[in-house]
This record gives sequence, structure tokens and C-alpha cells, in this order.
Amino acid sequence: MLTHKAAPPAPGPGASRNLYVRAADPECSLPGGRFPEEIRAELRRIPAGPDDPATTTGPTGPDTANDEAGRPGLTGLTARAEDWAAAERTRFRALLDDVTADGTRDTLVRRATLGCAPLALLSGAWLQWLSAPGNADESAALRILTVYASDVGAGHPRASRGSAFLALLRQLLLSENAVPASRLALDPRIGDDAFHLPALLLAMSRRPDDFRAEILGADLCLRHAGLPPALALVREALPGGADWSLLDPGGAREEGGPTDLTRARAAVDALPDAEADRVVTGFTWALAALRTWSAGLYAQLDAARDPAYDMAELMRLRAREGSVYHHDFQVEGRSLSDWLKQARTDPGPLLDVLSRSRLVKPGRSKSSPLVNGLVSERGPMFRVFSPEDLTVIRRWIDSLPAAGEERETAGPDAGDTKEDATATAAPRFPSLAVRPAEGRAPADLREAYWMLQRRTDTPALRRWAVGYVQDWLARSRHGLDKAGSQLPARWHRSGLRPWLAEQHDLHGQEFEDGAETPVASRADLVDSTVQLAPLTLIDGSWLQGFTDYENASSEIGFSLFETYWDELGNGEEKLNHPLIYREVLAEMDVLLPPTGSREFSRWSGFRDESFELPVYWLCVGRFPRTFLPEVLGLNVAMELSGVGGSYRRARLALKEHGFSTRFVDIHNTIDNVSTGHSAWAADAVDTFMATVPATRTTGARSGHEDVWERVRVGYRSLNPPRTFLARQVAPRMARTLGGLR
Repeated sequence: MLTHKAAPPAPGPGASRNLYVRAADPECSLPGGRFPEEIRAELRRIPAGPDDPATTTGPTGPDTANDEAGRPGLTGLTARAEDWAAAERTRFRALLDDVTADGTRDTLVRRATLGCAPLALLSGAWLQWLSAPGNADESAALRILTVYASDVGAGHPRASRGSAFLALLRQLLLSENAVPASRLALDPRIGDDAFHLPALLLAMSRRPDDFRAEILGADLCLRHAGLPPALALVREALPGGADWSLLDPGGAREEGGPTDLTRARAAVDALPDAEADRVVTGFTWALAALRTWSAGLYAQLDAARDPAYDMAELMRLRAREGSVYHHDFQVEGRSLSDWLKQARTDPGPLLDVLSRSRLVKPGRSKSSPLVNGLVSERGPMFRVFSPEDLTVIRRWIDSLPAAGEERETAGPDAGDTKEDATATAAPRFPSLAVRPAEGRAPADLREAYWMLQRRTDTPALRRWAVGYVQDWLARSRHGLDKAGSQLPARWHRSGLRPWLAEQHDLHGQEFEDGAETPVASRADLVDSTVQLAPLTLIDGSWLQGFTDYENASSEIGFSLFETYWDELGNGEEKLNHPLIYREVLAEMDVLLPPTGSREFSRWSGFRDESFELPVYWLCVGRFPRTFLPEVLGLNVAMELSGVGGSYRRARLALKEHGFSTRFVDIHNTIDNVSTGHSAWAADAVDTFMATVPATRTTGARSGHEDVWERVRVGYRSLNPPRTFLARQVAPRMARTLGGLR
């Protein structure tokens, strides 16, 4: 009897896949309580003592010596990660050394690429929520955002590291389950273990207040490790097949520029010293998880050099559907249906009988009915197997020995698995089945402002935020068609740029017409500047949902992320808009508590109504999918609001009373209608509307008209009507709208 290596277990809806899908949702909400505690337990499960092979390293000195608890210093860990990754890449490349058949080479390339897909397709995504309205002016958050902006290729669509990997998948015709990335969990060719590391990283990214330091430690590990080891095999086989510099998370985006490894280290260095141990925990866990995953993938690729391995896996995957048929086709005294039922758990016997059957001519696939007549257009199994399946079957048949010959099988060297066995025990995953704690809704607007500063939420806060947005939008919709200074009643395929230019002209004319109007008094100027602080100090918060990885590099979202990135100063404190605004306030002798603090929201100098619009921004920004049309409209209104007119008017008042004009100057330039935020906002709307069907199906309105109305409502939501009737109708309309979403 022929012997066959066992195919890997069937990739079912395992915990790692479920978590990957859940955590990839940009509106994801993961529970507190037990869930983060179980993640912490998984992170701590990896030993960090001096005898642990996953963490110890060679040279020691001032920067590499173990601490008082016997844990290795971070520099020692980074050396360990780099040394391991270099050796592992060499090991993967060596798998190609003895390969002569093109089919085997292609199999290894495809398997290695798919095995890396869950991690590489979202490379850097774990940083996506580490910036938030409440920390947007902090040094550490800005350092982190700098790394992340490089990962997503800020300023360009489909320029992320994940997009570079998607291009590789497309070149190899493996991308059918790759967009959005969560669909990878449906791909039966990818083993469950490939999802463990990225799923935990994504889950931690959704609870940044709990895991910031651990995320940065894991991120630093991945960047020190560089190109995922299995991709070294792909690079060896296809040196021109991908932008390999982008697939190295520690590399530089542009030649001669700073590396993202350097940026990541700067982000870690900006953390408080109290978080250092947690950084080491994240690094240690990520290195062990990398080693475990890589060892498993290596073993799979090594086994796949034997064509019987691929064939066994194919039979196992197709056995369930095939066993429904073939009850009358007998093979060695049993129906083929019975053989297929057994193959669901043990495909070896089926391969043995097939190799001896009349369907297969060992060593001669071209003469074998299994891949010729049976699957031809007139055959009984036409289109049962895909072209990729047929390649696997032909490769297996050609590898079978003719009568009297012995079959050689590829296998791992015993010495190659020594390090793999020490990597780590089987992972444990947190449960998503536990009902999250309800939490509590905000008691008032000030408390809502404080609670919404962070990314994490509770079911109660989430419901409150959705309700607030729906009420606000209902009020904005009231009397929309009779309101002036709004978006056009219909969107035209010529786009919004012509309308944008007209609005800019109007702003300029209004400024000229009011040239003789006296500027505000000093007291009024200071008061208005103070009352705008809750709004201005969370600049860009309506776009916070577009920091999500796949949104940030999409055709619609890339310019929205770049706008957000600009509002926060592109990672530089001197350009950070909240910090610049605080400088103006300081000139007015107004020193406010930190924006994300409870003390800020309770500061007595603010009037309650000063929190109405900021809370709307904080709420709507949490739902980039649910309220996408409204956010796009709001973004146009926000970016256009001061250009050419009110910013210039504010400049006169600030200058008159001896205050810095830098804040309004910078906005009047970067928000311009030609190459600035206003233009980007209009282009994002046009890109979105171009994807909406214009055909009228049922009723008097088309889906295109309905969506455009939502964009218009979003535009008006920057300044909704404040009449008694509008406020009264809002809750009633909100309930209606809520039922439609």
C-alpha cells in the first residue's frame, strides 16, 4: 500500500477565524470584562524568563541585559527576532533547492502566499485605533499615527502594505476571497493557525485603552522580523512578483527615507516608562506566535512537496459534496460514495484505491480518464473540478510510480523541527459568546463628550451614540428642500468641483461686502474662541472611522484619512491643529484641562450648547459604514465652511487684538478648493456617488436620489435648523430613519 502524508485538519469556523472576521469590521465593538482578561492571559502565557528559547538571546550589555525580574531587555529581544527571522527565511528558501517540477514550485509559492495572507493583507492594521480624539495632541499618539500613515500609504488610494500584498495575490490568481480581508476566513485553502496572530492583534486594536503598549511591543517585533519568512520563498521564485520593500513592515516607504522600524521604535520610546513591561510582554508574545505560525507553515510546505499531500487535501475538501453521488460506481468492492465518506477524515485509503483503479494511469496523467474524458465537456464530471484542482490531480498522477517502481516521498529532516517544537503551546482564544456588560448611557452632553473621546464603547454608549446621530440627522433633514446655501438638489456626473468653485466665490464676495463691518470686540473674540474649543480641539473627529485600515486606503476613504492626518499635523506637534489652537487660547490667558479628561468637559467656562455639535462629530465618526453618505456630506460642509470668508474675517479680529493668526491662516490654505481639503472632500463624494446605481426601479425616486439626499442631509448637519419645530420633529423622524438602517 502507498503511504500518504495526512492533510491538515479541515479549516472550519474556528475561534481564530471568527475573531478575525469580527475584529476586521470598522464598526466593531468588542466586549470588556472577561474578553480583554482572556487576551491578557494569552499574552502572559508565553514565558519571559531567561531559560525561555523564544526570548533569550546572545550578547548582553547596557541595553541588552535582563532586568531585575530576569526578563530580557527590549534590545535583546529585537536581536532575537532579527536572528530568528533571518534563519527562518533561509530555511524557507531552501525548500526550493530540490524542486525540479514546475508544478511543485507553483504549489509551494501558492501555499506560502496564502499562508501569509491573513497577516500580510492587513499589515499594520493593529495600529488603526491608537489615535483618538482624546489623545490627538499627545506625543505618543502622534508618533504612532506617523507609523500608521506610512503603513496605509497616506495620500494615495490602494497604497497600503496590504494593497501591495493584494497585488501579489491577484498576480497568482489567489485573490477571490481577499476583498474585504475578512472574507479570507472563508478560504478553505488557508489553515486556521494562519489567523491566530493577526486575529489577536486586530482584537487588541479594538480595545486600545487596554492594550496600547502590548500592541506597540508586538508591532515592533513584526517590524524587526521584517518580511514574513515564508514570503522569502515566494520572493526567491518570483523576484519581480511584488513590491517586496512594501511587504517588509520594517522597511522604508521611499528610497533614502526613514524606515518604519525607526518610526515604530520612536513610538515605543514616546510611551511612559510605566508601560515598558507591557511592551516587552507584547513583543515576547508576538515573537513566540510568529515562530509557532512559521513552524507550522514550514511543515505544511515541506509536506506539500509530495504531490500526495495536495491530493489528499483536495479529496478531503471535496469529499462531502462528492459522497452524495457515485453510489453505483464500485471501486474494489465498495461504492465510490463510501470511499468519499471515509475521505472526509482519512483520505489516504481513497488515494490508494484511485491509484489502482482504471481511472488513473500511474505516471501518465494525459492518459488518465480521471482528468480527461470524465471532466471533458461531454463527461459526467464536467466542471466538477476547477482548473486548479485538475492541476493538483495531474501532479499527483504523474508522481505515481509505474508497476514495480517505488514511490519517493518528500519529508522534513529531523533536525529541521527541533526549534519548532519549542515555540509555544497551542493558543487559547477569548470567547465572543459572552454577553458584553451593558454599561451606562451618558447622563448629559458633557458626560457624553468625555465618554466618546475614546474608541472603546459599551452597548449602552453605542445605542446612545446612534440615537443622537439619528436625531441630529432628522433635524437636519427638516425643511431641507427649502433651505438655502445647501448642496445642489441633484448630483451630476460632472461632479462637485464647479459648485465648489461657485461657493468659494460667494465666500469671497461676502467677505468683501462685509469689509467695513467692525471686527468683534476683544471680549467677544475671547468668548467665541473659548466656546469653540470643545469643537476645535477634536478637529477631524468626524473622520475617525476612516483611520480603519481598509477605509484609509480605499478610493473613497484615502483622502478622508489624509485630511484626518493633516488635522493632527502629520505627526508633528508644531503642525497639530489642537495644539496650535491651545497656543491661541494661552495667549488669551485661557488654560484648559486635557481634552480627553473629565475635568475638560466639566469646565465651568463652557456653555452646555458648546458641546452639541462636538458630540455629534464624536458620534457620527464612529460609524463610517452606517452613516457613510452623511459623513461625506458633513466633510464637504466642514472643509468648505471657512475658506475664503470666515477664516479671513477671523484673521482680522485676531490680528486687531494682538493674537496669533496661525490657526486660521493654516486652515485657509490647507482647506483650499483647488488642491486642499475642500477639493478632496468634493472628490470623495463624487467617487462615492459614481458607484451608486442611478436606475429607478420602484417608486418615484431612484436609489441614487435617495443616497444623494443623505449626502445633502450630512452637509446640512454641520448647521441644522434650530427652530422649535425642527427640534420637536427630530425624535419622531429619527425613529422612522432608524427602522430603515
